Amino acid sequence: MPALDAAVLQDACERDSLPWRVSVTAETGSTSDDLRAVALRGEPPGAVLFAESQTAGRGRRENRWITPPGRDLMLSLLLRPAAPPVLWPRVTTLAALAVCQAIERVLPLRPVIKWPNDIFLGRRKVSGLLAETLNGPEGLMLVLGIGLNVNTRVFPPGIASEATSLALELGDEVRMDLDRHELALALLSALHSHLGRLDSGFSVALREARSRSLLLGRQIRAWQHGREVVGRALDLDEEGRLKLELPDGSLSLLDSAENVRQVY
Repeated sequence: MPALDAAVLQDACERDSLPWRVSVTAETGSTSDDLRAVALRGEPPGAVLFAESQTAGRGRRENRWITPPGRDLMLSLLLRPAAPPVLWPRVTTLAALAVCQAIERVLPLRPVIKWPNDIFLGRRKVSGLLAETLNGPEGLMLVLGIGLNVNTRVFPPGIASEATSLALELGDEVRMDLDRHELALALLSALHSHLGRLDSGFSVALREARSRSLLLGRQIRAWQHGREVVGRALDLDEEGRLKLELPDGSLSLLDSAENVRQVY
């Protein structure tokens, strides 16, 4: 499998007028931790770091995301959205839509979003993302980490029943590894487009997020701030929060949640 080439990715970004500064590392613990470190030393927004192998990537609740070398896409981006920071929580919804769009640009697949930050193909997870704020010399910024399973075909026993990859979903249609450069460029382009919708374009993005939701209309169980919440997922509100109808008929808004499970 060809290694990711930072020069190829950077040239394509410049050709398409994308604002990213791309670098690639062979192995790291976490691309997000690496970007956080350089941001605290004064790195301006726009940096993108890909890793061929990541040994300590993380998701919500510090869940680990470990990847085999040269198979998938692991990246983090250093961002300072133009919108006021109060709107920055919307980045998770927009980034999830960008991942879906990038997949669809390249492949005949229909991804859906499992609120708040997972991308599924069918009933299995193919991608996850995590946005975290930091305050460095350049001011308040976001680190957005994304993992996308591209060519991995065998997963560890503990997650094999829950995880998938783009190559696995294409099945017999694909006998060679997918081109990660093409997918990476589609993703960087989609992220640039979608992250510009934090303010006036977010209502349109929400309609798309609702149409892609894996959970709306279903009974779910989730944990928020250490408390179990059970209810029927009704809608996403204007900020992308999940609106639940609880068993007693009352309504609850989840702005974030952990270990969200569909009951039926």
